[in-house]
Amino acid sequence: MNSDTVYRPKQGLTDREFHYCPGCTHGIIHKLVGEVLTEQGLIGEAIGVASVGCSVLNYVYFDCDMQQAAHGRAPAVATGIKRVRENHAVFTYQGDGDLASIGLAEAVHAAHRGENITVIFVNNAIYGMTGGQMAPTTLIGQKTTTSPFGREKEGTGEPLRVSELLATVPGAAYLERVSVHDPKHVRKAKKALEKAFDTQMKGKGFSLVEFISTCPVNWGIQPRESLDWAVENMIPYYPLGVFKDPEKEEEDD
Repeated sequence: MNSDTVYRPKQGLTDREFHYCPGCTHGIIHKLVGEVLTEQGLIGEAIGVASVGCSVLNYVYFDCDMQQAAHGRAPAVATGIKRVRENHAVFTYQGDGDLASIGLAEAVHAAHRGENITVIFVNNAIYGMTGGQMAPTTLIGQKTTTSPFGREKEGTGEPLRVSELLATVPGAAYLERVSVHDPKHVRKAKKALEKAFDTQMKGKGFSLVEFISTCPVNWGIQPRESLDWAVENMIPYYPLGVFKDPEKEEEDD
């Protein structure tokens, strides 16, 4: 790439066009994952595990070996792959319905065991593929097809903060929550992915990057509005930042 190049369209991805809805930020996140794997020289031997949800077809987008997992079971599948292929970069790509609901135990126990894998967790506060139902991450007052008057704390509890939950698990090495609502935060998100894969390749244990994402169609708003909605509503409840860092813990020791 010469000094005149200002944009490179795809690294670490195939030529398949994304099926995602207009305004959905899965495409941005895919691009970041592909770039990081390529720039770190990992794409040739990387192995990804696809989840169930809107991102179920991510195995046709990443230009590396991919394995489809049953709903919520991606961390368990990734665990098996990593234990057999210790020198490969192994990652899962999961939505909040897949990871925070049916697959929560898989994520918690993979972290608890300190499995040396990287989890890409996309949180858009709703079930996307299946029609916009309430998810564990749906905000109080947020309307969905199964909470048409807004989620209520009584009966459904508070929205689940996955990164904070996993921060209490001793085996989790690196945890960070990021967003991709503007260029500045896209760059920060890429650095978080770089750190997560670096943590894995140095054998330091379980890493997870949580992305605050958008779902304009199921939120019932326009793409531009969805970015603002995420900033005004999601980020206050799901604050961005590092929740666990192996290098910081080494310094503290």
